[in-house]
Amino acid sequence: MNAGIWGMGRYIPENVVTNADLEKRMDTSDEWIRTRTGIEERRIAGDDVDTSYMAIKAAEKAIEHAGIHPEEIDLIITATVTPDQRFPSVSCLIQHEIGAVNAAAMDISAACAGFMYAIITGKQFVETGTYKHILVIGAEKLSKSVDWEDRNTAVLFGDGAGAAILGPVADGRGILSFELGADGRGAKHLYQDEYVKMNGREVFKFAVRQMGESAINVIEKAGLTKDDVDFLMPHQANIRIMESSRERLGLPPEKMSVTINQFGNTSSASIPITFVEELEKGKIKDDDVIVMVGFGGGLTWGAIAMKWGR
Repeated sequence: MNAGIWGMGRYIPENVVTNADLEKRMDTSDEWIRTRTGIEERRIAGDDVDTSYMAIKAAEKAIEHAGIHPEEIDLIITATVTPDQRFPSVSCLIQHEIGAVNAAAMDISAACAGFMYAIITGKQFVETGTYKHILVIGAEKLSKSVDWEDRNTAVLFGDGAGAAILGPVADGRGILSFELGADGRGAKHLYQDEYVKMNGREVFKFAVRQMGESAINVIEKAGLTKDDVDFLMPHQANIRIMESSRERLGLPPEKMSVTINQFGNTSSASIPITFVEELEKGKIKDDDVIVMVGFGGGLTWGAIAMKWGR
């Protein structure tokens, strides 16, 4: 039994914070941010908007897109490093609010690679026939975790949520291959105590190497070639890292999905938010081959090769 995506949804806060806005509160400039990251603006959730609220809104849209009822969901997995509170899990809050009364619920913490980890965890339940419908969410309110006086981190992050419904799909479609990994030796390079701290140079070197390697690995595991890839959907962390991965695969610019300019780095939410962007534009068609790849604190990474459609 193959596991694939039945439907997707996202929630983006209304409040837009541009690079020009940040110029007024810290020592930075629009030119400095754009040339180093590719970010032009990001969305910041209000004080009254929690991670769970954004996740719930994204989940509701994914459920509608998939054409199922909340009661049909068997399991909820939320990837987040910014939960509303230590416990209960964000997934339990979602379960109650959307009426998924028959669902088990748990959160996963793998930083920006969290959505990859959550999708692959859900995949196992579907392919064994244990569960039929799994709600997978990446949701972050990073604005509450950054030091707004630190231009090296504050300019990077945005808030938002993306969700997917996993379920059984036809032979040849769905998740074709995957890779998950971690290297705890790099934990010191990207972490949070009171605020997010990052050794940008070391994280950049790791990401450039790992994103390209993981993308190639899942393509090969799926028995595909680079020419078979219709979309590269990387974690939206830094345009230079993303371009490095694209060039390593030899893909033209139009085959890489880019939303970092609009939303910044939304951590575990960035890939599903980007996926919905492409769906809403009508770019993704049945049987398109999509490679999703992400990396994050831990250090962690994950990649998936999938064929779209049910």
